[in-house]
Amino acid sequence: MRKAFLSIIAGCVAFTVAAQTKITLNTDLAKTQISKHIYGHFAEHLGRCIYGGIYVGEGNTKIPNTAGVRNDVIQALKDLKIPNLRWPGGCFADTYQWKDGIGPKANRPKMVNVWWGGVTEDNSFGTHDFLDLCERIGAEPYLAGNVGSGTVKDLTDWVTYVNHPGGSPMSELRKQNGREKPWNVKMWGVGNEAWGCGGNMTAEYYANIYRQYATFMTDWDNSSKIYRIASGASDGDYTWTETLMKNIPHKMLAAVALHHYSVLSWTDKGPSVDFNEGQYFKIMEEAWQMDEFIKGHSTIMDKYDPQKKIALIVDEWGGWYNVEPGTNPGFLYQQNTMRDAMIAGLTLNIFNNHADRVRGANLAQIVNVLQSVILTNEEKILLTPTYHVMKMYNVHQDATLVPINIEAPTYDFQGKKLTAVSASASKDAAGTLNISLTNIDYSKPHEVTINLRGEDFSKVSGQILASAKINDHNTFEQPNKVAIKDFAGAKLEKGVLKLTIPAYSVIVLNLKK
Repeated sequence: MRKAFLSIIAGCVAFTVAAQTKITLNTDLAKTQISKHIYGHFAEHLGRCIYGGIYVGEGNTKIPNTAGVRNDVIQALKDLKIPNLRWPGGCFADTYQWKDGIGPKANRPKMVNVWWGGVTEDNSFGTHDFLDLCERIGAEPYLAGNVGSGTVKDLTDWVTYVNHPGGSPMSELRKQNGREKPWNVKMWGVGNEAWGCGGNMTAEYYANIYRQYATFMTDWDNSSKIYRIASGASDGDYTWTETLMKNIPHKMLAAVALHHYSVLSWTDKGPSVDFNEGQYFKIMEEAWQMDEFIKGHSTIMDKYDPQKKIALIVDEWGGWYNVEPGTNPGFLYQQNTMRDAMIAGLTLNIFNNHADRVRGANLAQIVNVLQSVILTNEEKILLTPTYHVMKMYNVHQDATLVPINIEAPTYDFQGKKLTAVSASASKDAAGTLNISLTNIDYSKPHEVTINLRGEDFSKVSGQILASAKINDHNTFEQPNKVAIKDFAGAKLEKGVLKLTIPAYSVIVLNLKK
């Protein structure tokens, strides 16, 4: 690695030049598809994610809505092109009784959400509401099944209710509740965090439980093609992944999950806005660990599944900080700054570059919880820096990964080093080459030189997300303080692309022939 800055003496004048990031792209070697499902999201019955964030009730005359779901949220999610949405948890999933959330809303039983704030859940937002929302925004539903406190019959009844065409007691119940056609839900999580809030199980025990549940999650006419996702490891628990890969028949297993959060410490997560450089560097370290964890779990999966038929689904990821002052600690409401944009840009580059094994992911969470893309306050709404990064990056969805070789300088802090610039690239069906770049350096811009091999391009355009301070964020008073802008600083000449990427910024370039 080069040093971040080189001091150059010319006569009596001293000046500094940013170190070079050198990238080589081989467009003619592109072959692996970047699954759009890498850009998935997560909505849990937690704090103000569902109630107030997504759902405000059918009788709400203050906030425009469709069947109780906020119209502004529907439009924002459509614009983001989210491919899938995971629901109803998280930890909540393993206490959720889906039958309590169907039928006339006035008759639905209430429950206490013991995981998140001890609030009363009235079940007014249930299966129909969620699956109808997914249809409106064009996203595939990802239902997380209750394995921790439920039964095999509970989950198989749910599968039948949403997927069976007709003639079964559950499909007839669905029709009585107003839905004639099945939703044909493909993505099903068989429990969540079985090693923790999903039951504190051992890997061996969960593998057997998984086999039992998966056996009865049937697909009657092959229209839904059920995609079973096993509750996977936390961080670097490679033993968990090995146990599942070894003990579950692969014909019963479509994917294994992985959870990793960028967090300072589970005892003191630090502020979401007024953080210092030390706290910022630590969060970037945690974000970069995603690459290490994916490589580690993929190596184990390769041993048992060298053809990579089983996917790795990172269905919880993002930054986790202390809640905003004065808010309910169990609601996990936090602001979203340029630091979160760095987490998003870096992590999505990592996912793209591991597209051969990583074929799905879910940012935690979609509205008002953790690293949200949307924040709401009564009738007000704002889009966060993370939203803007995911919108810029959606050009990679279902595009073909372009192999990349990168030599980047380091971001140095108190004797520690992190690679400053990350990148990924893809080619879409129209032949456009899309290159995404993230510079996590706290203070230094970096010059980038990209050598394009395999094809010739003549036009380049781009977008940038940058701001004056790393702590900058959008508020309901200033909802557009951090926003996407056009970027015209990339120069293309004879197959070489040159630009300077500012400190803590994200750039996406689009090249055409």
